Amino acid sequence: MIATVTLNPAIDTRYCLPAIQLNEVNRVSSIDRTPGGKGLNVSRVLSQLGIEVTCTGFLGGKNGEWIAEQLLNWNLINCWVPIKDETRVCIAIESKEGHTEILEQGPKIMENEKEEFLENLDILLGSNEYIVVSGSLPCGLESDFYRQLAEKAKQKGKYLLLDSSGESLAQGIHGKPFLIKPNKEEFCKLIGEWQVSLEDMIWHAQAICQKGVEFVLLSLGKNGALLVNSRRVLQADIPTLMAVNPVGSGDSMLAGFIYAHSKGYPIEDVLKWACACGMSNAVSERTGMIDLSQVKSFLNVIKVSEIVGGE
Repeated sequence: MIATVTLNPAIDTRYCLPAIQLNEVNRVSSIDRTPGGKGLNVSRVLSQLGIEVTCTGFLGGKNGEWIAEQLLNWNLINCWVPIKDETRVCIAIESKEGHTEILEQGPKIMENEKEEFLENLDILLGSNEYIVVSGSLPCGLESDFYRQLAEKAKQKGKYLLLDSSGESLAQGIHGKPFLIKPNKEEFCKLIGEWQVSLEDMIWHAQAICQKGVEFVLLSLGKNGALLVNSRRVLQADIPTLMAVNPVGSGDSMLAGFIYAHSKGYPIEDVLKWACACGMSNAVSERTGMIDLSQVKSFLNVIKVSEIVGGE
C-alpha cells in the first residue's frame, strides 16, 4: 500500500559525549547506529503505526547489506536496487555545544542502476497507492529526477509525497506531486526569501498549489505547522515540549500524515496526526521513533484552526 523511496540512504551513527575538545582525543559516552535516510525514518514510523511498507532506492557494499538486514527487524519489505559503490555513513555528534552533523556525499549511481530502479518503481506503482520520496539525490542522477518520479506517479493516479530541498525540490514541484513537506528554512530557500511572514508563507504555498501540487505541509518546529492547498489553510498549534532529539521529526510528521490520510480521516485530523507523530519523535532519544500511546495523547492537545476559509 505504501512504498518509500530513499535514493541516498546511510548508516546514521550518533555519538554522544560531554563536550568536544578540538585537537584532542574525544571519547564517546554512548553510540547509536540506525539505517538512515529520510525515507527510512518515514518507513520506521509507519511500521510502528501498523502499516506495511516497502522500501526501495539504492544500496551498495557491506553498509548496504547491514541496512537491509536491520530493516527486516522492523518488518519492512526490502526492494532495493544493488549498486557497485558503497552506501554512505553519516555521523551526528551530540554534546553540550549542540548538534553537529558530518555527512558523506554518497555513491555515484551508474546509468544501468538508474534504469533498473525506474523499472522497479513501475512495478511498485502498480501495487502501492502512496509513494514517499525523501532526501537528497546521489551523484549520477539529474536534478529533475524527482520531477520524473512525480510524473510517473501522477500518470498512474498514485499519491506521491515529496520531502526534499534545494534544486531537487524546486524541480520536483514541476512534476505536480500530491504533497511537498518543506520546513521553514527549506521553504524560504525555495521562494528566495531570507525572512518571511506567516501571510507571505501562505501566499507562496498557495501559489505552488496553483501549479498542480495538492498540499504544502509546512513544518514550523515549535510553532506547529501549516497545511495549505489552493482553497484552504489549516494551522496547527502545538504545546511546548522539551525536545530530546528533533532529528527525524519532519519525517515522522510525514508518516503521520500518510497514515491518517490513508485511513480517510478528516483533513483536520490528518494534520493533527502529522504533528503528533513529529512531537513524539522529538521527545524520543532515537531518530524515527514514536510512542503510539503518546501520539494519541498529543492528539488531544493539538489545536487546528482554519485561517483561510474553504469553498
